[in-house]
Amino acid sequence: MDRTAILAWVKAERLSLADFLDDLDDHEWQAASLCPGWTVHDVAAHMTMSTRSTLLGTIKGVIRARGDWDRMEADLARERAARFGPVELIAQLRETAGSAHRAPLSSPLDPLVDALVHGQDVARPLGRVREMPAEQTVAALEHVRASPFYGARRRLAGTRLVATDRQWSAGQGQDEIRGPAGDLLLLATGRAAGLAGVSGPGAERIAAALQVSVPRNVSE
Repeated sequence: MDRTAILAWVKAERLSLADFLDDLDDHEWQAASLCPGWTVHDVAAHMTMSTRSTLLGTIKGVIRARGDWDRMEADLARERAARFGPVELIAQLRETAGSAHRAPLSSPLDPLVDALVHGQDVARPLGRVREMPAEQTVAALEHVRASPFYGARRRLAGTRLVATDRQWSAGQGQDEIRGPAGDLLLLATGRAAGLAGVSGPGAERIAAALQVSVPRNVSE
């Protein structure tokens, strides 16, 4: 896939997210996101970090977190959220929206996944609708399925994903999961919130992998 096109997608999604955040009230910034233990403010801070990260800083962060990558990400996000308020973070997100700089070890599509998924992480708990562009969402979903970083291979084992809002399907498993590509992307990245929009016999399998109960509306 053309990197120039991917970068344009990333820029547009970051700018769209900045506009979304600009519309939030003060209390919404302190609300819990879909990321366990993270507020909306923490997620916004995290979104400004990849274009400013360095290999040395990442190594130091991993050491401080005793090798726990998720803990490192959470620590750095909270530290940055404590340093910068909403107005500053929105300005930083817009300032580097078109930056090609990426976090160490990440691929060109990872910033797109980050922007799409974290956009839902903040929107859904607030009861706000944030549309996910079709082509970009499918590209992100295919990348997440193939990448060893997100744990999707294990999480989606034995299932076949079928998008109901566009022509896309993947997987060879007998247990099918049908739903909007955006909800499938949330499931692929470990967000149980995606279960609310899907149906099919594979929902039970995914719920078990995520260690949550299946909402009644997803069972057949």
